[in-house]
Amino acid sequence: MRSYQDPCGIARALDRVGERWALLVVRELLLGPRRFTDLRAGLPSASPNVLSQRLRELEDAGVVQRRALPPPAAATVYELTPRGRELEAVLVSLARWGSRAVPRPQGELSPSALMIALRTTFDPGALSRGRLAVVLDGEPFSVEIACGALSVARGEPEAPDATITATARALRAVVFAGHEPRGVEIAGDAALATRFLGAFARPAPA
Repeated sequence: MRSYQDPCGIARALDRVGERWALLVVRELLLGPRRFTDLRAGLPSASPNVLSQRLRELEDAGVVQRRALPPPAAATVYELTPRGRELEAVLVSLARWGSRAVPRPQGELSPSALMIALRTTFDPGALSRGRLAVVLDGEPFSVEIACGALSVARGEPEAPDATITATARALRAVVFAGHEPRGVEIAGDAALATRFLGAFARPAPA
């Protein structure tokens, strides 16, 4: 890995996570472990060789680790180390800052990226509490709203009040573009789910 050879903490951080795609790999792992194929799906523009190289570099930097899942899964997943999870606050702040940048690219958000976008744009005044399951492109996420904050984790929650099922594209169109909820299925507490869909603000361009 290249180094800035600068003792500043910012430069030293960028020595470890500043290469192209590195922070986006961390983004995809913020909500829980991922297989290599899952990371490829979330970062389709990154070639397999580049993605493999970034994963090796992040492992060497103590940001990412590999773990073998027990049978019947019998798969290897990548996950953030405790050191890597310390980047969460950095990425959330960076997401808020970058969401106001113009022009806005035309590409689609991965399910993980969209769930992080929901976290960074959540309006605590719109919804005070609730537990929801959000299933995007077949991938379940657990959403908990309490004390004015929204938390997200990969996986299904226990006894959700409502379940929202959609593609990432459809949910993004409803939440951030104000489209009618076509292609968005709601089960359980429909009133809660509807309030949830309206609890996010589109960032104003800088």
